Amino acid sequence: MDLKDKLEPMSTDPQGEAPEGPAPTFAELTEKRRGPVRRFMRSHRTFVDVLLALAYFLVSSPAGLESASNGRGAPWAGIIVISLLLTMRHRWPMVVLGLVFLCEIGMQLFDPYFSATSVAVWLVLYTTATLYASKRMFMMTGLISAMQLLVQFVVVLPAFRAPEAAGRFLLEDVPEADIFIWMMAALTVLSNFAVVGIGAAVRNNRLHDAELANWGARVQRLAQVAERNRIAREMHDVVAHSLSVMIALSDGAQVAMQRDPGKAAGVLGELSSTGRSALADMRRVIGVLRDGSDAPLAPQPASSSLAEMLEGFRVAGLPLQVTHTGPTLPGDAAFQLTAYRIVQESLTNVLRYGRAVTRVHVEISRDEDTVRIKVTDNGQLSGPKRDAIGSGQGIKGMGERAAIYEGSVYAGPGPRGGWVVHAILTVPEQAAKKQQPQGETTS
Repeated sequence: MDLKDKLEPMSTDPQGEAPEGPAPTFAELTEKRRGPVRRFMRSHRTFVDVLLALAYFLVSSPAGLESASNGRGAPWAGIIVISLLLTMRHRWPMVVLGLVFLCEIGMQLFDPYFSATSVAVWLVLYTTATLYASKRMFMMTGLISAMQLLVQFVVVLPAFRAPEAAGRFLLEDVPEADIFIWMMAALTVLSNFAVVGIGAAVRNNRLHDAELANWGARVQRLAQVAERNRIAREMHDVVAHSLSVMIALSDGAQVAMQRDPGKAAGVLGELSSTGRSALADMRRVIGVLRDGSDAPLAPQPASSSLAEMLEGFRVAGLPLQVTHTGPTLPGDAAFQLTAYRIVQESLTNVLRYGRAVTRVHVEISRDEDTVRIKVTDNGQLSGPKRDAIGSGQGIKGMGERAAIYEGSVYAGPGPRGGWVVHAILTVPEQAAKKQQPQGETTS
């Protein structure tokens, strides 16, 4: 089998279609989930507070008018004050809770028979429970309930034991009055804690949504950083490889110009082709930063195959020998790009830093679910350690690419001199199932 058939052309299909518009944020998704009524209430909070205060006034007015007709006008004034306070329950929740509670206690003291008590307290307790810690609110509810019980048994119970209450509430004897007050007291306390429990549940749900939104924002930032790093790796590979090849070609053309002008023209043509290929690669890399449905999410090199890239290094002057053992590389585009970049970076380093190189061997082997890439040369080091030359970003980038496929990369001096890059990659599971073993090819 020919080497170009073994090293199949890399897929240039985009890995997914770019979205036509910006993706909705978590806050927008949460807002849609609430429904039209809840969205209206959250966006028109002042209007809802006024509407609720008006509803309280209308519901409590009959009891206030009854107290006023019996010569006790304080409850009626208290209803008006509480209605005004309820319009400000979100602006000053704790202050409103304290004032409403005092108003209702005062209304109960002035008229023990006033029946519209605790309703306003429940409304403000719910509001505060959605804004403050549940532990704090349950403790406060316990204190409020204790004060209400004290008023019930010190003020209201004696009033219900009076003869006046028997005809007013159809209570024939004292035991019935005691049972009625006990029931009202228990209902008041249970209602207080139930309202606070509902408010605490709503608060916890809101905190959960906020935490999810923060988590989503953090993930988005991390994804942006990862994408910037990926693009930086791509740019490094493209620029370092292309410039190294172009410099080598230009040097060769300068020498060939004096000896063989025809050969120099061919080298200059290859130089132009390499520059155009580099420009196309950079456009693909930068294309993912732009909006638009035609921008591929995973940029591929302009070269259509690994074999063409190797041929370009041969033209640049590397004495290259390539061996491929086992099945072809998986069809997964991202995996092919990883293998492509590792080979490209390794040969670029040989071209840039190698001295007196007479042999470069690229060995690609695959055994079931493992792909091994080994690039060796017999060049001399230009210094004590060749890894001291350059920024080291290329070797680091190869390691990051290999780590995506549970692999590793060794780069360092060879046991017999020269330089060795040895990468081990794990084939994606789905790609491994589709491949069939094949023979060995050398070129």
